[in-house]
Amino acid sequence: MPQRNPVLTKRTLDKDLDKVTHVEDAAKYVARRLVAPGLGLIFLGLAMLFAGVYVFDRSGAVLVVAAAALAAYMALNIGANDVTNNVGAAVGARAITMKQALIVAAIFEVLGATIAGGEVVKTISSSIVDTVQVPQATLGWIMMAALTAAALWINLATWMNAPVSTTHAIVGAVIGAGIGAVGFEPVNWRVMLEITVSWMTSPLFGGLIAAGLLYLVKTLIVYREDKIAAARRWVPVMIAAMAGGFMAYMMLQLAPEGRYPALTILLVGIGTGLVSWLAVRPLILRQAENLENRNSSLRTLFHFPLVGSAALLSFAHGANDVSNAVGPLSAIVHSAGIANGGAVGQPPLWVMLIGAFGISVGLLLFGPRLIRLVGEEITKLNPTRAYCVALSTAFTVIAASWLGLPVSTTHIAVGSVFGVGFFREWYTRHSKRRIEFIRRKAETWEIDEPEPNVHEVRRRYLVRRSHFMTILGAWIITVPVSAALAALIYWAMFALFI
Repeated sequence: MPQRNPVLTKRTLDKDLDKVTHVEDAAKYVARRLVAPGLGLIFLGLAMLFAGVYVFDRSGAVLVVAAAALAAYMALNIGANDVTNNVGAAVGARAITMKQALIVAAIFEVLGATIAGGEVVKTISSSIVDTVQVPQATLGWIMMAALTAAALWINLATWMNAPVSTTHAIVGAVIGAGIGAVGFEPVNWRVMLEITVSWMTSPLFGGLIAAGLLYLVKTLIVYREDKIAAARRWVPVMIAAMAGGFMAYMMLQLAPEGRYPALTILLVGIGTGLVSWLAVRPLILRQAENLENRNSSLRTLFHFPLVGSAALLSFAHGANDVSNAVGPLSAIVHSAGIANGGAVGQPPLWVMLIGAFGISVGLLLFGPRLIRLVGEEITKLNPTRAYCVALSTAFTVIAASWLGLPVSTTHIAVGSVFGVGFFREWYTRHSKRRIEFIRRKAETWEIDEPEPNVHEVRRRYLVRRSHFMTILGAWIITVPVSAALAALIYWAMFALFI
């Protein structure tokens, strides 16, 4: 028998070992990619069990448990796609790490949803489609179809890296399923007009407020001879204004209707702001010690207000956008007669908890990818710009939640980012204060600079126009796509189950 070449045998073994190693690496990679979906499925199962505890002895229990799974799936998608706007600015400015941002957002999303989410839930569950004109059994299936359609569309958008509006998706889906089930008459077009107007105006308000805040920051702090001294004076004031405004909102939200007069709420807000100013001023003074008089030093001083504004925005988002997941579930619970009385649209606490924790779980499992898009790829954000984006978005969403309007947090947050970017473009070219500041600081100043060509001007844009058009296109198609998909899903459910 021929003898084997030991060298060839060793090479063959090495190749086989390499193949085994590659297979193991591939298996680990695939396993890592399956962890998040697996945990998401576990959460859906827990949501069904949680709902079952409350409804297992009722006649409509099966429908409600299935709806709880769909609401949990919708909440996961909201967390993956929508909550990225809350902390994207802070991460993009490198004020907090991705892990810290996820933890802050998850905690305050739950608080906002459970404490202040009821008003917008009532709008989604009972005001878009007139529940008086729709049979209760039909209403339940309309909301099932709406949840399924909206969740599928948002899941697809997240996979495509498009930060679409989850509010647009669920409102469009409720309308589409309602029209598919009972025609146009039960749709409350007056409420839809109010919601549509809020959709168009809220991003503009967010952008204008963010630009105004950035103007104040540049005027009061950035373009001052002693930036650090100016920051020591004004950063505590900004934190105090943020705390006072939030406390006034909480009094409006939590107090029984009409219990506190406007003057009392105003005084409490001012008092909270004053206490906050006294508390944070020593901290800011300590942080400012030994800092150089440079723009980069402001990153340290804006760290605390930026984290606070991101937390406030997460609270506001939980208060407004939890309705996108649990509004339809609340309507299904009432249509099945499992709400223990109360007005239609008033959500039970266990329904709110499914939405609140679902949003947080979705953010933790699937959120980081879109956080980078919103926080880093539209325009460059530093802590001062990110603070303006987060605070303007938070107060715009809070005002809408107080009015019961299901606005798009995505619209407002991205509108604020664009507002900051476009304002910087304008300010860079036209601000007399900036030009005078640079004249004083520059060692040389060329008066007669050659005019840049068109390509050079475009290269210097501070806002990426491609992202602007992509996001705008995603916003435009979300309502009709989710509406058509919901109508198709309702007809399929009608054919199979009804």
